[in-house]
Amino acid sequence: MYDIRLVKLVNGDMVLGKWNEEKGNIADPAILQTIPTQQGGMQMLLLPFGYPFDQEMTGEIELKHVIYQYKTVPEELKTKYLEATTNLTLSAPGGLGNLGGMGGGVADFSKFLKK
Repeated sequence: MYDIRLVKLVNGDMVLGKWNEEKGNIADPAILQTIPTQQGGMQMLLLPFGYPFDQEMTGEIELKHVIYQYKTVPEELKTKYLEATTNLTLSAPGGLGNLGGMGGGVADFSKFLKK
């Protein structure tokens, strides 16, 4: 299984990817963009780090560019990331219907963000 971690880069981008301490990088990075909702909440968009020029989650980011590492990553977010990088559909208790599709799909992760 992969060590999936959520980090913030020195430029402020939030990135989710496969952590590799030995190689000193994050492989197959995906960027998380927060989008405010009309109801006052927040949604998150999961896209390939190189979007719009890269349509797949490939590449590497060196760990020297990481300024912060989040303590936990929501399981739904990990599952959605793994589905996007492997092109497989993973099942989870309760389903993942509320997370939307990848590459433009929007999911409501406001319940995981502290106000």
